[in-house]
Amino acid sequence: MAEGKFATSVSCMDGRIQLPLAKWIKENHSVDFVDAITEPGVDKKVADNSDLESIKAKIGISINAHKSELIVVSGHFDCAGNPVSDDEHIAQIKKGVEVISSWGLDAKVIGVWVDGSWNINSV
Repeated sequence: MAEGKFATSVSCMDGRIQLPLAKWIKENHSVDFVDAITEPGVDKKVADNSDLESIKAKIGISINAHKSELIVVSGHFDCAGNPVSDDEHIAQIKKGVEVISSWGLDAKVIGVWVDGSWNINSV
């Protein structure tokens, strides 16, 4: 069993967002570690409820093995995997939160937007 308090990040694979996102989650949600589940343009994939078995299985591992109580769904500025407007990303993040929340997991689900200055903004 893992020691420490965990959260789960469902984010784009883009390396530019990983450190700022993990830092924000740790600081704002009092966790020690952030399990990272990444896919290119993941906000669109989750919002579309498309081919999510792998993501769902990974979230399950984070919740069951690490006792994660928080899932953070994110999207970001300048996404190569999902090149849409900021407003469309934010709508997809909100929908993604709804989709993952509907799975009945024992965890809080929130959404965040990573802007062009790599700041994290709740949505």
